[in-house]
Amino acid sequence: MEDPELIAAAILLPKFKTWTEKADVIEAGLTYVRQQADRMAEVAEHVGQNSSDEEDFINEGKKVTRYGKARELDGYLACISNKMDLLNSFPHIKKLALKLNTGLPASAACERLFSCAGLLFTPKRARIDSNNFENQLLLKLNRKFRE
Repeated sequence: MEDPELIAAAILLPKFKTWTEKADVIEAGLTYVRQQADRMAEVAEHVGQNSSDEEDFINEGKKVTRYGKARELDGYLACISNKMDLLNSFPHIKKLALKLNTGLPASAACERLFSCAGLLFTPKRARIDSNNFENQLLLKLNRKFRE
């Protein structure tokens, strides 16, 4: 696994934050997390520059520096809990974890599955067992891997 985004996604899940013993893999993931945290801070600063004086006064206590985000990452890594509730204590880490671990919704794979299933389920095969049907569908969809 060489993609730092995937490594960071694993690190940001409490159950898998210590999933490997390889220091270079962990460091690649942490570097990616720090870069993303810095990028999020820059975006927040840029948005904050366009705000009014009243909004600045209200949001003054909510500002978190890059140093604060680095401390938040260190605090997250130091926690021994592996429950997902741990992310609620670290809002910026939680935001990044949701960003990296959320799958994009797509219906193409589902439509392909139902299309192939419709081709398998013909009137001559109406009495086929569900396990046999699933196995035939699996074989049909994964045919390219056998070749």
